[in-house]
Amino acid sequence: MESGEPFPSAPSASARLLHGARRVLLENWTGASTVPSRGLYPHQWSWDSAFIAIGLRHLSAHRAQRELETLLAAQWGDGRIPHIVFNPAVPLDAYFPSPDFWRSSSAGAALGAPTAVETSGIVQPPVHALACLLVHLADPRASALRGFLARVYPRLAAWHRYLAEHRDLGGGGLVSVVHPWEPGMDNSPCWDAPLARVEPAPPDTFRRADLDHGAAADRPTDLDYGRYVRLAADYRDRGYRDGGAGSAALAFAVEDPGVNALLIASEHALADIATTVGADPTPHRSRARRLTAALVERLWDPAAGLFLCRDLRGGGLIPELSAAGLLPLIVPDLPHEIAAALIRTASGPHFGLGGPVRLVPSYDLLGRAFDPYRYWRGPAWFNVNWLMERGLRQHGAADRADALRSAALDAAVSSGFAEYVDPYTAEARGTRDFGWTAALALDLLVTSGGVGTELVAAEREMAAEPE
Repeated sequence: MESGEPFPSAPSASARLLHGARRVLLENWTGASTVPSRGLYPHQWSWDSAFIAIGLRHLSAHRAQRELETLLAAQWGDGRIPHIVFNPAVPLDAYFPSPDFWRSSSAGAALGAPTAVETSGIVQPPVHALACLLVHLADPRASALRGFLARVYPRLAAWHRYLAEHRDLGGGGLVSVVHPWEPGMDNSPCWDAPLARVEPAPPDTFRRADLDHGAAADRPTDLDYGRYVRLAADYRDRGYRDGGAGSAALAFAVEDPGVNALLIASEHALADIATTVGADPTPHRSRARRLTAALVERLWDPAAGLFLCRDLRGGGLIPELSAAGLLPLIVPDLPHEIAAALIRTASGPHFGLGGPVRLVPSYDLLGRAFDPYRYWRGPAWFNVNWLMERGLRQHGAADRADALRSAALDAAVSSGFAEYVDPYTAEARGTRDFGWTAALALDLLVTSGGVGTELVAAEREMAAEPE
């Protein structure tokens, strides 16, 4: 299928995608949440669960609510939502870093880490309020009867306060990340320069369980992994504290445009949630405006035509073109001229949208470190493309959004709902039957009108669980 060709409307094509996505979401369900994949990622991940809930809402709004509430139940007292919630039934050697590495309930005790469940101590992008709003809108009446938004609103507000009060490490109003895993684009070339200052942990101090499930050519290098381990151990050993005395000792501190764009979108969503539950939306709308202004002031690069990451320890903007720099298209109030420039950049030679690639790559096609196979150094990811489709449509590029949606639906099915794909060929890379790939393909299909309500209803046996 060509990228600009509409996704086939024949019932067999729609039914095949719908049935496949439902199968993945059902098989990856643990009883309270959804794992990204049974082998490679056997626990609950923060932004994975948010994206999974967005698709899951079409099959079971109740189960989608439960997905998010399970994650929020592991929130720390300081407001942070940890990037992993560990399943105690999973053996320690199934994933690294495992709970005994993070030691959240002891190392994070002073910051209110939960005692009933073990978690990691770092965070992931704040897409949760947007997910909660979309899940509510899937069945507003049932959501209101369950009090879903009333329960999640204070937790979401505390999460955003944590980011605003503890993670403005640059003093310019933007959220900073303190580990490459936090922005979700784990081994992006954007992190190469900041990571070069980090002494890696010795290779005999950890075992890479990820290589049991994925090809080494697709995964981060051993050197990078050693640096990830060092940063995580140092953060743990300082009690997971962000600011205050010794905050400058955090070796990795970066302002990432994707993280901040998702926070802005979620602040707008949180304002809508506040209105629904009878709270004041004004603080959320005000924070969204301030964040948008700071994003443009600190990270926009007119010459590059996209947003860049800022290295707070090395100084200045990082001259690498990443898909994270395109994600501010999801910001509702982005200045028109900047949105237009982002669309031109996405469609130009560096990202190839509408041209040589099937899906938007995670990194500059012409970049020095581009690799179509290795994790976040070039492959196309379905959450990034879901966000891009939404941003393009929001800023008036409906034709490009339609073409991207069509390509994403086709690639999801042809790749076996792969974790990520080669941006040129859509060849499957990483693990298969990946949770957010199935969920977001399902969302694109249903919200586009590409599948009838009767077909969705036929797949809803998951919803037949007690309230």
